[in-house]
Parts: sequence; C-alpha cells; structure tokens
Amino acid sequence: MTLPIAEARALVDAYPRSPTVAAVGSHSALDIADGAVTEGLASLVLAQAGRESTYAQYFRTTRDHAGGRRRGCVDDVWTYPKFADLASPPSQQRLRDHGVLLVPNRALSSYVPLSTIEEELRVPIVGSRALLRIEERSERENYYTLLESAAIPVPKAVPDPKAIDRLVMVKLPHAKRRLERGFFTAASPEEYRTKSDGMQRRGTITAEDLAHARIEEYVIGPVFNFNFFFSPLVPRARGLELLGVDERRESNLDGLVRIPAAQQLELPEADRVPLLTVVGHGTLTVRESILEDVFRMGEKFVDAAARRYPPGILGPFCLQTCIDRDGLPTVFDVAARIGGGTNIHLGLGHPYGNALWRMPMSTGRRIALEIRHAIDSGRLKEIIT
Repeated sequence: MTLPIAEARALVDAYPRSPTVAAVGSHSALDIADGAVTEGLASLVLAQAGRESTYAQYFRTTRDHAGGRRRGCVDDVWTYPKFADLASPPSQQRLRDHGVLLVPNRALSSYVPLSTIEEELRVPIVGSRALLRIEERSERENYYTLLESAAIPVPKAVPDPKAIDRLVMVKLPHAKRRLERGFFTAASPEEYRTKSDGMQRRGTITAEDLAHARIEEYVIGPVFNFNFFFSPLVPRARGLELLGVDERRESNLDGLVRIPAAQQLELPEADRVPLLTVVGHGTLTVRESILEDVFRMGEKFVDAAARRYPPGILGPFCLQTCIDRDGLPTVFDVAARIGGGTNIHLGLGHPYGNALWRMPMSTGRRIALEIRHAIDSGRLKEIIT
C-alpha cells in the first residue's frame, strides 16, 4: 500500500518556505542540483560512501564573501554506507528536519526497495511515488499495461521463445549490475537458446530473470527519448510540455557498429553480443511533422496515468521510442520520473524547453521552477506525493 497522499503532503506543513531539493547521487543528480541552485534553492545529494567525490569535491558549491554561489551546484552531500540506508528512520527524520523535497531518479528506485519507497519513506517526493513501480517489467501492472490502456503504440509481444519468427528484443536485467540491462536480440528459437545459454555461462543473465523476460518485436528505427513535463498548477490544456529529446550511448553496442561487419565476425563470441549498457547520452531534435504524434502520445499517457494512478504523473517523465520508416513512434520504455539523459541539457537547457520558456530550461531547472511556483502560490502540496 502506497503512503497515503494526504500523509505525504502533510509533511510539508512544518517545512521552511525555501526547502532543500535532494536527489540520490547517481543518474541525473547533477541536473537536479543545477536546476535547484539556478532557481535559488538549496541542493543536497545523497551519496554512497566511496561514490561521493563527484558531488562533494568536483561539483561542490563554493561561495563569494557575500554568500553568492561562484562555482559548482551541489550545496551539501550526505553519505551513507549503502544507498538504501537513506531510508532508515534516523535518516528520514534528518531529511525532514532539513526541509528536504526528494526528487526521484532511477537510482532511488534501483537502490532503495520499491516497497520501502511506497510504504515507509516518509519524506515528501516531488513527483509520482505510485508510478515508480510501473518501470518493473515483471510486475503485472507495468508501463506496458498503462501504455496499452492509453492506446499508445508499443512493440508487439511474443508470448514464448518457441514463437519467435522475426527479429525480437529480449528484455531482462543484468545478473550483477541490476541497474543495467541484460538485453539481447534473436531472430529464431535457436538463436534465442544459443545467445541466452552463452550469456548465462558468462554470468550476464540468470535463468530466473530469463524466465520472466519480456520478448517483443524489434522495431527498426532510430531511438528518441522524449523528455516531458506535466504541471498540475496550470490549466490542463497548458499542463503538458515537451522539454527535449535525447538518445542513449550504449556499450558495447556503439563500439560494435563502428566496426566493419567482416571484422565483427572475427571477434570472440562474447564480444559479438551487444550488451546495451547505457554509458551516456546525446541530444537530438525531431522532424517537426512528427511532433503532433509525440504530443498526442504525451497527452494520452498523462490522461491514462491520472485514471489508473491518481493523481497521475506529476513533473518530469520520459517516453522512450523508436521511430519507424513511416515516421511513426513506438514506445518501448517509460520513465515515470526524470529521465537518464537530461544531464546533457543542464546549464544550456533543452531545445524545446528553451523555445517554450524563452530562457535556458533544463529538466532540473523546470522541476525547481515548479517548486518555486508552487511555494509562491501556496500550492506546494499539489506537486507532492
């Protein structure tokens, strides 16, 4: 049972007028911190011991004699033996005492158990606490369920490896690095068995995860991750914003595609299997005739989320798509929170967000701006779960 919204929203009653914006120290924490300080809010990164130097040293805020920020964007860093320790009762109390608003990223839901976030984490979350679970493909109610209820195109599911009769993507987590993917492609039952057996021998995937993997038709086309933002603080017709678009840089896939086919075949078997581990992102724009379909998908997603998981999506979300040869986007993944590729826009802003807001508008800054607007209008509780 997810923490009641009324209880979560009541937590901010004792908060200072200018709260602290916090994020787990991974994924898109720099974007969140940069956006907060740009809008004059304090930033806090919650890091795991041994992984804090990026924030505590290299991007730490330094100030002039008057207290103004001179460089950096991370005002404070708290470290924990393990990321999950941030949800301990003493840590939660400390977070509340400091007036922390927690912005969820993928690191939060990967390192802290979802049941803990939903039921035990009594810290106000800026965003959609109840929607974080839909990213788990093994759940009966997941993002595919939500997309299909919204009539948003998704790749056709293949019910069984024996039914593979075309190129498919097999989706499951990496055996050791659970934040990463153990995905692989196959075009026949025989190729499925050969690849899955080899990946299990190498310890890339497990038999248990494979048994629950989703197999879906591979959509051939470039990948566009659409970074949206939905605000409940404005009239519904103005609520949805497209801030920008990014693409993934994946290892070892991106290295493989730069090698001529003949040389790829000469590689050892293990090196010929793309691991699709996301190691970075790049920025994109999309042909403007496609934007109508993109906005339509975003609106459908917002409406479906509001129906199935009230109050629905709050703040940032990302629809990850392939665009086929007819220019039609198909959604193959969803982030019901800030996406992983938004750091490419910090400081500069997203192309579409800039055009809309007439100033540099990254996702991190848009979150902070929403917090500012909510505070100034006395509506902070409306963006909290």
